[in-house]
Amino acid sequence: MNKGGLGGTAGGAGSGPTAAAATAAAQKQKSLLQRVETDVSSLVDNFTFLVNVARVTDPPVRNSQEVFTMETRAAKMVQAADSLLKLVSELKQTAIFSGFASLNDHVEQRISTFNQLEVKSEELLGRIGEEAAASLMELESHLYSSAHRTNLLLEPE
Repeated sequence: MNKGGLGGTAGGAGSGPTAAAATAAAQKQKSLLQRVETDVSSLVDNFTFLVNVARVTDPPVRNSQEVFTMETRAAKMVQAADSLLKLVSELKQTAIFSGFASLNDHVEQRISTFNQLEVKSEELLGRIGEEAAASLMELESHLYSSAHRTNLLLEPE
């Protein structure tokens, strides 16, 4: 999965999946910006042409060529607007999936942190167990060698 965000840049020094993801994200960003530029310029050009052709003149007569040109330019504007809407939808999906990618990165980071805590906890519990065993052995040796215990064993009840 692509782990880079939409605004990532390619790192020349890195390699592996993150560098490849950053390169892919940079290429995707460049293509999206080109699409936006193309669609917006198409909208502006076609709108400008429509305004120029639609100027009111004294004779209210339009020939079929002007009407056809206006309809063609209007259709091109609709196509450019539709392309921009699709681009917005794609950007939303990219943002959602990038959010999941960053969420996955965060989850992986938390898993790593918890694994480290698990190792530290196991080491700590091992040391505590060893200290408890050593203390118990020391207490048992004191008990078995104490005079009080030998007196208790020798005296009948």
